[in-house]
Amino acid sequence: MSTATLTPKGPSSLRGARLPKWSPYAIAAGSIALAVGIGLAGGLHSRVQWGLIAAILYVVGTYAIAAGVEGKRQARDRIATSLVWVAFLLAVIPLASLVWSTVVRGVKVLDVYFLTHSMGVVADTEPGGGIYHAILGTLEQVGLATVIAAPIGVLTAIYLVEYGRGNLSRAITFFVDVMTGIPSIVAGLFILSLMLMFDMEPFGFAGSLALAILMMPVVVRSTEEMLKLVPNELREASLALGVPKWRTILKVVLPTSIGGITTGIMLSIARITGETAPVLLLVWGNAFINANPFEGAQASLPLYIYQQYANSAGSGAAYDRAWAASLTLIAFVMLLNLVARGIARWKAPKTGR
Repeated sequence: MSTATLTPKGPSSLRGARLPKWSPYAIAAGSIALAVGIGLAGGLHSRVQWGLIAAILYVVGTYAIAAGVEGKRQARDRIATSLVWVAFLLAVIPLASLVWSTVVRGVKVLDVYFLTHSMGVVADTEPGGGIYHAILGTLEQVGLATVIAAPIGVLTAIYLVEYGRGNLSRAITFFVDVMTGIPSIVAGLFILSLMLMFDMEPFGFAGSLALAILMMPVVVRSTEEMLKLVPNELREASLALGVPKWRTILKVVLPTSIGGITTGIMLSIARITGETAPVLLLVWGNAFINANPFEGAQASLPLYIYQQYANSAGSGAAYDRAWAASLTLIAFVMLLNLVARGIARWKAPKTGR
């Protein structure tokens, strides 16, 4: 029998009909157009409602068209993909809208003068003033909280993963889970009760203590998960060479997971940077520069934003300062994430080819 008779002619019967690659974009465009038409015909003036209708139409349309052309099995795969894209857009669009609104409204007064001056004797309803005192307070309070919470959280996670056994380990894990969900106001009230017991005045370090309480469980949980990802073979190889366990943890386990640990710490810092309730209770705010967090009331960016908005009384100057401070706070958190990524990449273990 010749080879020619064994070669199939024409398209393979095992390959069914497929939608073109541009079909998702066409379905999305059609869904948006149809949703706008439905919204206008139904008197719906909210673009959010239009977007939700378009998302529903996109999912339903994708399944119907794919089922008719490719079959129900491939249609289920496409509907799962479309649901992922819809969920992604539902998460990104509000975030992008928030960032855009903050940038547009915050750049009105955001300049070098605003970043290098305090409010001083400027009233909340008057133009002028800046956030230098609030930036200084935030850096000191968050820095002190990090110095307290990061070592305790990392060491606690090391104990839970490397040494923890029995009731003590289970109790620590339980309390860490409980602390992860406590409201920030509860941490502030706890420190406030201690301040009232010792008849202490508001000061910046009190806010740092409350922020450290909020930061600690996040550091413990993130570090614990990173340490669990380190392969046990690395530990066993080090121990087989006669290296003590503490040195194995210090030289093998921690360097292997340092990228994830650093990222977790930076995320916990970003989480406490925007807390307002503990600072409002314990620090009180200060219109003047106070570089000493251990004495006297002190300002912070979240508290400054709250006070400017609450005391605006229809003043456009205070309202603009609140948005500019919000933009500065977002930029600070973004910078922390970029630093975390840089450190994680720098400290990541080198892999061979």
